[in-house]
Amino acid sequence: MTTLETLLNDPDLAGVWNLVPDRSTITFKVRNMWGLLNVKGRFTEFSGDGQLTGKGAVFGRLDIRAASLDTGIGRRDKHLRSADFFDVERFDEISVVVTAVHPTKGKAADLRAAFTIKGVTAPLPLSATITELDDGSIRIAGQTKVDRTQFDLGWNRLGMIGSTATAAAEAVFARAAQ
Repeated sequence: MTTLETLLNDPDLAGVWNLVPDRSTITFKVRNMWGLLNVKGRFTEFSGDGQLTGKGAVFGRLDIRAASLDTGIGRRDKHLRSADFFDVERFDEISVVVTAVHPTKGKAADLRAAFTIKGVTAPLPLSATITELDDGSIRIAGQTKVDRTQFDLGWNRLGMIGSTATAAAEAVFARAAQ
């Protein structure tokens, strides 16, 4: 058994785990200016939880407040929040729902995840590394490529913006009080 398989099948770890926002990050980047520039940003408000069954099954959810996106440039952030992109007035949350973890090697895994952005839900492959930390919390670090048009984020004046964005998260979960 790999370390991750042992972690997923440990009955002592079964139960609810809550996301620790101040120890977690959710970021994105997309090529801009015809590939000459990487635009990077982050979301600052999010919550989530997960459940380990102790028998290898995992369920989890991450809810991201779309309006909390921050690229460091106010004018760009305002445009990203508009109907051209995230349309935060109509779609205030982005969600990621994980329904399965498939260990691959060591601490690596492929997660079965469905992303919902602007009311569109689609499965996306999500590779991750899952690590038990010294304080007993669990860190899940992963990333995926998002086809912007699949989620109605296709605004692209003069073809300046790359067709895919990279979404990444480093999420730390602590066991819920029992």
